[in-house]
Formats: sequence, structure tokens, C-alpha cells
Amino acid sequence: MIVAGFGFRASATADSLADAYGRAGGGAGRLATAADKARSDAMIAFASQVAVPLVGVLPDELTKQATLTLSTASQNQRDVGSVAEAAALAAAGPGARLLAPRVISADRLATCALASTLPEGETS
Repeated sequence: MIVAGFGFRASATADSLADAYGRAGGGAGRLATAADKARSDAMIAFASQVAVPLVGVLPDELTKQATLTLSTASQNQRDVGSVAEAAALAAAGPGARLLAPRVISADRLATCALASTLPEGETS
């Protein structure tokens, strides 16, 4: 399964999220972000547009994840290098790996990262 993780500013719109998702490659079976951000109007609208389930990730699960990139804002506000990368990894579950570093929307208000985990019993 592929999970798309998102980080975004309060001023981000559903279009900001859609742009970041498209730049990341799309095709996710699940969306994820920080639990409090999962209740934002923009995230709810975007999840509805793409008709993909949305998962809110708790803060302690975000901080457990090793990210490829470091956002100063994410580090200062959430104690994690990238909310998008951490959310994707946490929601994908044990053994998940990032497919690439996070990408940033054209308006610079949203980020998206894709993570994948192998089906049980498969090895890479």
C-alpha cells in the first residue's frame, strides 16, 4: 500500500494539497497528516475530492519517524524533520519506507511524501 503524507500551513487550500499530491506522484490508497490537521477544512475537502481514506497521526507517532528532509518549521513546531514524511511512514506501518523526499506545492503552503510498505510475506 502507498500512503501519501501531508504537512501544510493553516492557509493551505485543497488546491495546495492537490498540487503537492500531484507533484509527489499521487496514486495513494490512504492519506495521512498530523491528527489535528486531519480536521482542517482543506484536508477534509481534498480527501473527499480524491475519495481516499484519511488518517490522523498522533504526535508521538510522528516524532518516532526518521525523515529524509528537515524543515525548520516542522522541527520547531512538531519536533519532526518533515510532517509529510513522518505522517506517511507512520500511517504505512512497520517496515515502511519513503519512495522519495517530500515535495512542495507551487504555492509553498503544502508538502507531500509517499511511503510504501510491502505486503506481509514479501521481501524486497
